[in-house]
Amino acid sequence: MSEYDFDTSTLTDAEAAAVDAAPAPVVAVVGRPNVGKSTLVNRIIGRREAVVEDVPGVTRDRVAYDATWAGRRFTVVDTGGWLPDETGLAAAIAEQARLAVDLADVVMFVVDATVGATDVDEAVVEILRRSGKPVVLVANKVDDVAAESDAAALWSLGIGEPYPVSALHGRSSGDLLDAVLAALPEEAPAETFEEAGGPRRVALLGRPNVGKSSLLNKLAGENRAVVDSVAGTTRDPIDEEIELGGKVWRFIDTAGIRRRHRENQGADFYATLRTQSALERAEVAVVLVDADEPMAEQDLRIISMVIESGRALVIAYNKWDLLDEERRHYLEREIDRQLHNARWAPRVNISAKTGRHMEKLVPGLETALEGWGTRVPTSKLNQFFADLVNSHPHPIRGGKQPKILFATQAGVRPPRFVLFTSGFLEEGYRRFIERRLREEFGFEGTPLDITMKIREKRGKKK
Repeated sequence: MSEYDFDTSTLTDAEAAAVDAAPAPVVAVVGRPNVGKSTLVNRIIGRREAVVEDVPGVTRDRVAYDATWAGRRFTVVDTGGWLPDETGLAAAIAEQARLAVDLADVVMFVVDATVGATDVDEAVVEILRRSGKPVVLVANKVDDVAAESDAAALWSLGIGEPYPVSALHGRSSGDLLDAVLAALPEEAPAETFEEAGGPRRVALLGRPNVGKSSLLNKLAGENRAVVDSVAGTTRDPIDEEIELGGKVWRFIDTAGIRRRHRENQGADFYATLRTQSALERAEVAVVLVDADEPMAEQDLRIISMVIESGRALVIAYNKWDLLDEERRHYLEREIDRQLHNARWAPRVNISAKTGRHMEKLVPGLETALEGWGTRVPTSKLNQFFADLVNSHPHPIRGGKQPKILFATQAGVRPPRFVLFTSGFLEEGYRRFIERRLREEFGFEGTPLDITMKIREKRGKKK
């Protein structure tokens, strides 16, 4: 067992993929230089990753890490030593720490109990009070019972109970993390899609007469597993459980719907309603397109509905076997021009009538679902953004240049990212970010949800 053996760890990829929650709350670790902040961060995340050196100012930037305690996931932000009113490097470190506090849900304020509260600590306390954020006071370097009286003296700071710990040895770390969890905002309920171990759910979508029924009948006729009825208020669909590629998939049929109301709006209304109903119950959508005809507005509208619903996407071009070389050439140009917002979707070329290339459907589905559930570790994500901002900073607008302070992946299915920024990022720059994220980490077959959390200016009253 290493000295980092108390019961906590960062989320593994498997654990992270199973969790689809709201954005992880942020815990900022602040304090003056050399009080043991990075050692404490290493203790919390369960491994040596934060740089530790017995020299003040070694940690110069905010560095974010995934962590979990008692089943609760959160992001820890390690900061440089905070020396208020300093100039040069110290001032830059102080500004980084202030930014972390502005963006945090909870602040862990670390004080060296063996030294006691200094004038710098008092100044930091005043800044923390003005921030209005919950503060957990950490009395570090309490290595034994005899030193606990040193921790008790920190009540004088006036920000609540000091928690005596030894970041180096792990003493009382659990009690401290329990206090941090108690200060975190209430956890949002997780989203769930499929039953554990159940078939993945596939919505088969497309405009009328594009070949959906032919495709479903071909799949079911050749590889039928079971058929069961699922009751609904506005529809009576029959879901097909079909074995493909050695797995059972649940295809959500969108054909059955009772025209019970608003009949005057015509077939297009019901087609849209069927599509929305299927998407609500699906994890991945296969949009069937007639490759023998120019792509219609309704095709594009259905694809946009899938993207807006946040489901994984596969585009299947039906009647591919009927195309000559000239039509295939023009189809490629159509796809590039009209599907600019879904170039990331796997494409399969099939024939629903003859069954040609049906075997390509399963790899497309698996690729899209894998992308849909992909999570990037916070440390790797922030290294990516650091490199991105250094090489391609946001354009200066009106004398200001918004920056990405740090980022976290808030969830999966679809992958959701929250960018903590110093200002508004233009749409073009956000599209650039999405393109680079896909180049770096894949995300084939899934839309990406990228949102900003803009830091409010200090001193601004709510």
